[in-house]
Amino acid sequence: MDPHARYQSPLTSRYASPEMAANFSDNKRFSTWRKLWLNLAVAEKELGLDIPEDAIAEMKEHLYDIDYALAAAEEKKRRHDVMAHVHTFGVACPKAAGIIHLGATSCYVTDNGDLIILRDGLDILLPKLARVIQRL
Repeated sequence: MDPHARYQSPLTSRYASPEMAANFSDNKRFSTWRKLWLNLAVAEKELGLDIPEDAIAEMKEHLYDIDYALAAAEEKKRRHDVMAHVHTFGVACPKAAGIIHLGATSCYVTDNGDLIILRDGLDILLPKLARVIQRL
């Protein structure tokens, strides 16, 4: 099993559902960052920035194929998790490398990414909670 497909903690294997473990996984976190960068580029293009369509298409093609070895090497070199993933995504999308994260701060992806993951976690949890309440 891909170690990045499931959230890793001593409690996960005992208490987390597979769906919730996947929601908090590295794969979910970093593909969400990539989706945010894609949406940023699309919005910037709509506002008039010169962003080529092929750069956007390339970003769409590489939302999920994360090279974790390269990201780890980049993080060791740059000592910054977001910049490590900006450069890793840029290697996967050379046509988009110059526009990934353009005009954004690290908090753009970390804060919004966390909010999306928490929202999706609530989408998993709330129906289960409703069933528990209904059965009381």
